[in-house]
Amino acid sequence: KDWFCNMRNAKVLGLASGGGQQMPIFSALGAECTVLDYSKAQLQSEKMVAEREGYSINIIQADMTEPLPFEDESFDLIFHPVSNCFVENVIPIWKECYRILKKGGILLAGLDNGINYVFNDEETELPYNPLKDEKLYKDSIANNWGIQFSHTIEEQIGGQLKAGFILTDIYQDTNGVGNLHNFNVPTFFATRSVKR
Repeated sequence: KDWFCNMRNAKVLGLASGGGQQMPIFSALGAECTVLDYSKAQLQSEKMVAEREGYSINIIQADMTEPLPFEDESFDLIFHPVSNCFVENVIPIWKECYRILKKGGILLAGLDNGINYVFNDEETELPYNPLKDEKLYKDSIANNWGIQFSHTIEEQIGGQLKAGFILTDIYQDTNGVGNLHNFNVPTFFATRSVKR
């Protein structure tokens, strides 16, 4: 909770975080929430949870790889879960997050550090990019993995810094299951960054 801003009447954006998992918490803390997601199914889940729990939410279907449909300095906090794995180029996302956050606004981002894409059954080599590997693309479709991409720390955290953010905290965690978890190998980061 110490990563949050004062939530009472805060303007919070759930960026690529549809599904009704995070926005109920922010709404319960008093925030005015907007969720943007590309997936209609995720947004339908978001709407269902909001109706079930009795809070209002602004729902927008859009592609986070395009310029975001918000004015400059619109939000106090952006919550961005581990969803960059579904886009090839993350740098424009960080720039847009910086643009739409108010000065002093907070970006909370979940990041895959790429290790998940190294240690699978085939011991895939990084970078993991199905758009540049025909077999990987076909396997991704056939196995219903979705089209996913590995990203470097330079892209994920360095990209935030180059966009102008100040990194104020970082947390790492495991998958929670599987061999990497059993050996306590961290595969995810969460970052807290602030707009100067």
